[in-house]
Amino acid sequence: MLGITNLNFMKSTILLLFFTSLFSGAFAQTGCLQEWREVFEKRGAYSVSDDMHRKVYISFVEDGESWCVLGKARVENGKIVSVFLQYEDGTYELMDMKLLNKGGKAPAVENGVSEEIVNEENEHFFVIFVEKLKPEKKKYKTVGGPGDL
Repeated sequence: MLGITNLNFMKSTILLLFFTSLFSGAFAQTGCLQEWREVFEKRGAYSVSDDMHRKVYISFVEDGESWCVLGKARVENGKIVSVFLQYEDGTYELMDMKLLNKGGKAPAVENGVSEEIVNEENEHFFVIFVEKLKPEKKKYKTVGGPGDL
């Protein structure tokens, strides 16, 4: 009787782990945005000044997937006020519409990545300030033992 209870417990635990991994994967965000966020979390970012930033990545997000395009962004008073998308021929086009965060305000930047931005066409995207990424920390050069001499 005790063996059957343990077997049922193990089956329940395995099923729970399976469904947890299945559903957590369904809602996980993949693509360039997640990769850049991980790097910024690890290394940090310099502050984003008020200026026209000529090398940013615009990461569009749809159904948990993201893809990045090159662009420019103007920051005023710490908020993103305009975004330009770059075409393959090197020209830029202004995203000529209101850019708001989910709270209906101008989007701010934190740790090198903007808040989620929603435009008038209901596109969801983030602006990644790649040039504000801090360099990797220096690592000590390791040495071997006496047998390496």
